[in-house]
Amino acid sequence: MLPSAADVVVIGGGIAGCSTAWEIAKRGGNVVLLEKGRIGGEQSSRAWGFVRQQGRDPAELPMMIAGNRIWQELQAELGEDIEWVQAGNLKIAYDDQRLEELRGWLPIAREFKLDTELLTPAQIRDLIPGIIGRIAGGMFTPSDGHAEPSKATAAIGRAAERAGAQVFTYCAAEAIEVSGGHVSGVVTEKGTIQTPVVVCAAGGWSKHLARGVGLSLPQITVRNTVAESTAAPPITPICVWAPDVAFRQRPGGTFYLAGGGTSDYDITVESFRNTRLFAANYVKNRKMFHLRVGADLAKDVLRKLPGSESREHPFAHTVDVEPEPNLETAWSSLKGLKRMFPMLGDVGMKRVFAGMIDSTPDALPVIGGVDGPRGFFFATGFSGHGFALGPIVGKVMSELILDGRTDFDLRPLRFSRFAEGDMAKAKKMV
Repeated sequence: MLPSAADVVVIGGGIAGCSTAWEIAKRGGNVVLLEKGRIGGEQSSRAWGFVRQQGRDPAELPMMIAGNRIWQELQAELGEDIEWVQAGNLKIAYDDQRLEELRGWLPIAREFKLDTELLTPAQIRDLIPGIIGRIAGGMFTPSDGHAEPSKATAAIGRAAERAGAQVFTYCAAEAIEVSGGHVSGVVTEKGTIQTPVVVCAAGGWSKHLARGVGLSLPQITVRNTVAESTAAPPITPICVWAPDVAFRQRPGGTFYLAGGGTSDYDITVESFRNTRLFAANYVKNRKMFHLRVGADLAKDVLRKLPGSESREHPFAHTVDVEPEPNLETAWSSLKGLKRMFPMLGDVGMKRVFAGMIDSTPDALPVIGGVDGPRGFFFATGFSGHGFALGPIVGKVMSELILDGRTDFDLRPLRFSRFAEGDMAKAKKMV
């Protein structure tokens, strides 16, 4: 049964929410975690699994460097196999223009003392024997790694419970109560929990929860397709990201494959909110997105009709819904892998799935409290970086809530930056 009260309620059972609940529980906090479906059932179990520092915006890079250190010890602390491998991340450029874009990130790597280096085609072929095709060079960070998203998120959720957190799955948070300008409770489909602190770690659904307390969070969700191949002999333990395919090989020999830099964006009613804020970054990175108008727009309109069940219970229709994968992207990524490694000729497709990535106008997360209501905290908008950042975000959120401060500079990630017009400048994604 739901408790009548808690010190902290975390909404969202992805890796950021589970890590937040775990870190608070480890320090003795009375914390409840609410998840409308199963733990890690949406974004966090559908990620590529890359844990990379390489290519990050300087605003989030200090957290990711600290997060990388957590990942190195996480498997041992959890006592479970999460398929952690620290073998590096390699971004491959097919032409000189892309290579120069990668080179442009090196000063940031030097500033933060990362082990990132630019490699020649010959060095890449030495690093990954058997790779062929057009290669102009690449950027390699040996200290990066990868893990299995579904295993890692579920393991952190179980660790949170062992530490004392109360975890409720298939229990959607439907509204946040506010009294006298301060959070006072969370209304769920199974009852109400009185609490002075709420952490909104609800991924792509965060904007809806925030709107209920008068906060306008500019957020869109894009659909990313991932494929898992049939098993193959070991090729490389390195995460590889090329223009037409990104991949990592799991211990059992299968590959996780994705389009090197493409996602589908389904136009909905929400698409017309905050269009101006997203315009600059879209123009810079428009080749990465396929705009689609279809069933999602019609469904969104129907959900908003007065008297509709989904309007009364806005998250009920989203539980255990499988986003439609883009099969064209999946097959294209498999072909890209085989072009690199012709010896994998008979490797086929084992399964294809899709996940939703929630993104902000400047592609940076929103982390921390807000001016009002007091007691409301965001841990959302990770823009494709949430899996890797999840464990350190949990630690930061516990510090903010239990200590009232953190050593990380969260000003560039504050919620108020959107209204203040103080967002990070539009940039081409590296």
